[in-house]
Amino acid sequence: MKIHAISHALPQARYQRCPQCDTLFSLPDVKSRQSAHCPCCNARILNGRDWSMTRLTAMAVTMILLMPFAFSVPLMTVHLLGTNIRASLLGGIMQMAQQGDVITASMVAFCTIGAPVTLVVSISYLYFGEKLGMNLRPVLLMLDRLKEWVMLDIYLVGVAVASIKVQDYASIDPGSGLVAFISLTLLSLLTLIHLNVEQLWHRFYPQPVQHAPPASLRVCLSCHHTGVADDRGRCPRCHTPLPFRRHFSLQKSWSALIASIVLLIPANLLPISIIYLNGARQEDTILSGIMSLASGNIPVAAVVFIASILVPFTKVIVLFSLLLSIHFNCEQGLKTRIRLLRVVKWVGRWSMLDLFVISLTMSLVNRDQLLAFTMGPAAFYFGSAVILTILAVEWLDSRLLWDAHATGNADYTD
Repeated sequence: MKIHAISHALPQARYQRCPQCDTLFSLPDVKSRQSAHCPCCNARILNGRDWSMTRLTAMAVTMILLMPFAFSVPLMTVHLLGTNIRASLLGGIMQMAQQGDVITASMVAFCTIGAPVTLVVSISYLYFGEKLGMNLRPVLLMLDRLKEWVMLDIYLVGVAVASIKVQDYASIDPGSGLVAFISLTLLSLLTLIHLNVEQLWHRFYPQPVQHAPPASLRVCLSCHHTGVADDRGRCPRCHTPLPFRRHFSLQKSWSALIASIVLLIPANLLPISIIYLNGARQEDTILSGIMSLASGNIPVAAVVFIASILVPFTKVIVLFSLLLSIHFNCEQGLKTRIRLLRVVKWVGRWSMLDLFVISLTMSLVNRDQLLAFTMGPAAFYFGSAVILTILAVEWLDSRLLWDAHATGNADYTD
């Protein structure tokens, strides 16, 4: 849908500021299956694709019923030396925790169990909370940020990678829980696609048309509502502070980026997995593990290489260049930098693939067998680096790129 930027006030117009470039424009009504995009940076502002609360709740209830089977029932079975070893999502997480890697196990647990459970509980809360007159704002604010942390689809790819790695040592059969997990993954993807948080805000907390001068309107980065701050300096819709720019955006992004760079060094130099075969110890770094995998299956090794090496280092390089461009008021290639920021935000979550593969493999092969698999020290550093790069992108206020481009000398980091 084409949107025209405005230059003067029009009566009863619905104004919107783009949360990515701060352009002010008049927003038309968006019909079903239509989308509205910013006329300046082409960011999607509104999505007409919307499911009713009844349908979303039905999906949430179905996922709740599937979760016990998807999480605890074996996803696959390994036949090793006459013994059947059953691997499940919970089993892998427990193996990681029992070996003392509680923090790394918590990372995997949050992305594969915690975030999906929070998603379905939040949808159920919206459905019943509306009827009970409860405050829905905290849940709506959380839903918009929760989407990138639900990583069941990435874990499913990890199941395939782990199966290929282990089949060199033992035979594998799919488990009964795999059907439940695939079903849960598909339902979660459909729910996230059709979960239109902006439409939910309009449903639960509709706002009147703003009559203030357009220049005084600000966009809330929490709920994306455009309006004037209330007497307490808050967004009138979600009641979060409404600053001109996100406070300490550059400082927080730089801190997360530098910390991730430091962590990526031991993550790539130290072993990430250790295999004991007939008493012999074999250590693999991220790169050596990929090369070992490539000897048997090049396409799968390519997927792991992209997720574990190419994506993390590309994110670091892109973020580093973006932050420098803000500091030095770079005016060239602005739209290219915006596209790069969107790409790294979308692909960043896929770097968790390696941790998921390790978690499942630990559940498949335990220490009681002649063949044993354990996690190396690099796993903690790698998982921490991935999470920090995701946070660095989240904390960066992309409007600073446009401020530096427009003014040539802007400082909105306070």
